[in-house]
Amino acid sequence: MWNYDFTVPKSKRVRMIVHTDCKNEADDQFALAHHLMTPKFEVKGIVAGHFASAETYRDFGGKTSVEASYDEVMKILGLMGLEGQYPVALGSAKPMPDAATIMPSAGADMIIAEAMKDDPMPLYVAFLGAITDLAAAYLKEPRIAQRMTAIWIGGGVYPEGCREFNLGQDINAANVVFGSEIPLWQIPMDVYKQMAVSLAELQVRVKPCGELGAYLFRQMVDFNDAMGSRNFPWPHGEIWGLGDSPTVSVLMEEAERTTSYTLMPAPRVDENMHYIHNTGNREIRVYNYVDSRLTMEDFYAKLFLNFGQK
Repeated sequence: MWNYDFTVPKSKRVRMIVHTDCKNEADDQFALAHHLMTPKFEVKGIVAGHFASAETYRDFGGKTSVEASYDEVMKILGLMGLEGQYPVALGSAKPMPDAATIMPSAGADMIIAEAMKDDPMPLYVAFLGAITDLAAAYLKEPRIAQRMTAIWIGGGVYPEGCREFNLGQDINAANVVFGSEIPLWQIPMDVYKQMAVSLAELQVRVKPCGELGAYLFRQMVDFNDAMGSRNFPWPHGEIWGLGDSPTVSVLMEEAERTTSYTLMPAPRVDENMHYIHNTGNREIRVYNYVDSRLTMEDFYAKLFLNFGQK
């Protein structure tokens, strides 16, 4: 499928589900394409996630945010020539109203079904937004905790915490997951913002790479212009943080590199998104560093090899 003069041994591959609020901003599209182009990952499915709070200031033509994410996932698959190659499921359209109410969704069912398969290949589920569907899957089938690892882009800066978009989409779900036994690798805000790129860089390295590259670049510029016209304090005008790409980073880096994260008991989160420690929860990985150079050069190379050569 891909233009690589190398293969990844089966013993080194992992199963993946990518959970993405793909129409929220303009970086999920980069991360989704990167996951799909990475031969270490056997992508078993994609879940379109909600970003419900954005519905108050974004117009999706009457569609919900999760439907808009689904449409964007399908667009990226089409631009990559991958129509029909991966199952795509809708996640919950709304966050949990409390920490006990399951929000049923096809996305949560996809996670359960893949986790419960008898497959020796480890399963990782990458969450690029809210974790409503992870909480729903766990509450519906707690046994998934022994059969998968969740990687989550979300949460404020440790140790205090702060307001952060992905966490703010569903604080109840975050508390369910923090209080669960699911192995969790958390990439908080100060770490995912290490993935800084400039629009000039993307014009040189991404835009020339076929229809996919042109679209990735143009939709980011369009979003940047739209937010600027509304006088939003973010984004900053000429740079962007590809904050969803670290779900690739942490699985690409050397496994022995343990200095990039800290093991700590999972906190709880209060209504202001501050962390509450000393909860007695199990330990999770909290990342303090991602290798942005490795991640971006790998993305640029894969994009060029597969879509940039005439």
